[in-house]
Amino acid sequence: ESSIAECDSNGWGVSDCKHSEDVGVVCSTKHSPKFNQDGKLQPPIVQRAITVEEVRIKPVLARAKVSNPITEGIVEVKYKGRWRQVCEDGWTANSSRVLCGMLGFPGEVQHNDKFYRKLWNLKMKDPKSRLKIATKKNMFWIHKVSCSGNEPHLTNCKIQVPLGNLKPCHKNGMHAIVRCVAGPQFINGHGKNFRKAFRSENPLVRLKAGVHPGEGRVEVLKNGKWGTICDDKWNLLSASVVCRELGYGTAKEAIFGAQLGEGLGPIHMNEVLCRGNEKSITECRFQEASRKGCLHEEDAAVRCNIPQMGYTSRIRLSGGRTSDEGVVEVLANVNGVLKWGAVCSDFWGINEAMVVCRQMRLGFASHALKETWYWQGTPDAGDVVMSGVRCSGTELSLQQCQKHSVVHCPQGGGRLSAGVTCVDSAPDLVMNAHLVQESAYLEDRPLNMLYCAHEENCLSKSADHMTWPYGHRRLLRFSSQIHNIGRADFRPRNGRHSWIWHECHRHYHSIEVFTHYDLLTLNGSKVAEGHKASFCLEDTNCGKGVHRRYACANFGEQGVTVGCWDTYRHDIDCQWVDITDVEPGEYIFQVVVNPMFEMGESDFTNNVMKCQCKYDGHRVWMQNCHTDDARRTDLESFEHQQRLFNNLV
Repeated sequence: ESSIAECDSNGWGVSDCKHSEDVGVVCSTKHSPKFNQDGKLQPPIVQRAITVEEVRIKPVLARAKVSNPITEGIVEVKYKGRWRQVCEDGWTANSSRVLCGMLGFPGEVQHNDKFYRKLWNLKMKDPKSRLKIATKKNMFWIHKVSCSGNEPHLTNCKIQVPLGNLKPCHKNGMHAIVRCVAGPQFINGHGKNFRKAFRSENPLVRLKAGVHPGEGRVEVLKNGKWGTICDDKWNLLSASVVCRELGYGTAKEAIFGAQLGEGLGPIHMNEVLCRGNEKSITECRFQEASRKGCLHEEDAAVRCNIPQMGYTSRIRLSGGRTSDEGVVEVLANVNGVLKWGAVCSDFWGINEAMVVCRQMRLGFASHALKETWYWQGTPDAGDVVMSGVRCSGTELSLQQCQKHSVVHCPQGGGRLSAGVTCVDSAPDLVMNAHLVQESAYLEDRPLNMLYCAHEENCLSKSADHMTWPYGHRRLLRFSSQIHNIGRADFRPRNGRHSWIWHECHRHYHSIEVFTHYDLLTLNGSKVAEGHKASFCLEDTNCGKGVHRRYACANFGEQGVTVGCWDTYRHDIDCQWVDITDVEPGEYIFQVVVNPMFEMGESDFTNNVMKCQCKYDGHRVWMQNCHTDDARRTDLESFEHQQRLFNNLV
């Protein structure tokens, strides 16, 4: 159809829908408007006469043939449905840079030209060699490719193809050779060549909330705080600088309008203009975002080219109702033979499920299943071939996670095999740290006002031994405001049938553990904790243009809509930490959202909020409140913290 009006429907105006069900679309960038470096709309470009369809590297060296990914070999391009080799005439390091970027590599290095030339000459002397025969065919050569080095695609370079009669490569010329540098996340080891060219030790940029590796909202580190980039004048050139800095190739797409989610916090940069050869986005020209009145609805994002690693061919889902769910089956080496089999569900959780969905390019995990008796897996893949799987959640494949060297699964596979359900979008919960800092105070609350809270175990154990109703408890009270900045609503895992009615609060609670409130010593030992029994999730307020969908009253639907937040005011029961037994001193106040990872999120690194807390026995001071990812520059520290939190270290 040329118009949606030509599609089948109920007819104009015939509907029982509400505006909360309005549909949307994200269109292919092939037809989206393009912007030049000045941010002005470019006129449509007439299709070039020579269009490169695909590129690849044909390995020659033995080590190159077995490496993953393939980074070195003969340049081949697909033109008019045929793979051709490129004459080295005019091929420079700039051309190699463009080709490597298309294949997901951030840079290139010089290859051993003497070896390849010697090998070429040997082949040319043998009239029966396949290479000698191929060079005589008119369809063999792309005669000349000349690039400046900053093009996003080889098609944007100057390309010459021989027309009519065969035009050989220049005298003594051979095919072009390339040697690319892979980012550290795609190779074993630490990527020495990458570290020489880019700031990989302390990155000043990161991607957040992306569905696949190499995509996400762009955030930069300034004055110790992470912030976003406004999308004014955002283009492929600037996006490619971000991609290369992070160890990916060039940018496939520069994304506008917070399509990959809105950030929460400062906006550091606007009108970013890069030449394309900068090592970091911070070296590009830009304006201070505060001068332009940017909003988070203008947050810039990027999709980068990444190497083809072949990970998707080593895993599959079986037995699900759709292709996005099922029993996890992996291809593993069993006694020297590759065999498909199941994964033991011991230790199986949302982090492991996230890696599976990412490896299969299915997005995020919504559920990690330890029982899959209702899904019929592949009949010959029922044996358990992988056990003891522990992932941080950032791995590119399940095979990269920690696991048993020898399979050990006492419960067996079958109905207890690991399974997942994947979704293409996910929520992302973040605590408003500034509100916690502003609202914290102490209250000495009489016991005769704490019967309901005591019933819900919201007080420390020492309250059990007091003479009720005489006396009081000292409470550290504060307000919590939890924002959903993801791309899907946050919904409780349990259905209505399992919600719990709380007489004290006069509404149903849909989730038992939504946040942990803890007071820690400076070395991390817990001295007091919040004992909030359970939670009701609702949209307390929403951002501009977003309507509330969830409310606790009248047995309503519960959740947190994208762009909304759930507020627990400081003056409601159990919104506190009982510090009656705490000695004066300096502490760390910590709030952890979704602590058990029961519900999937696009990003777990921003679920922990911490404050410096000083208590003198009469008053309390909160300062420097921040989410863990707002100031942290390395992910490994988050992973280490999560292991401490889960008592794994």
